[in-house]
Amino acid sequence: MSNFVFVLDTQLKPLTPCSPGTARRLLKARKAAIYRRFPFTIVLKKTVEETPQPCRLIIDN
Repeated sequence: MSNFVFVLDTQLKPLTPCSPGTARRLLKARKAAIYRRFPFTIVLKKTVEETPQPCRLIIDN
């Protein structure tokens, strides 16, 4: 099972989720901050011009 970290831009719009390692590097370099702990979400400190990729969420009961 893959884990992902949700990512928000400076306007709090969702971007493509990233891996925990990438999120850790962004936090350590102070390029992002923790927005929410559950679900773990980071917010970028710099404006990006990216259109997010479609993402599908499946929840098993």
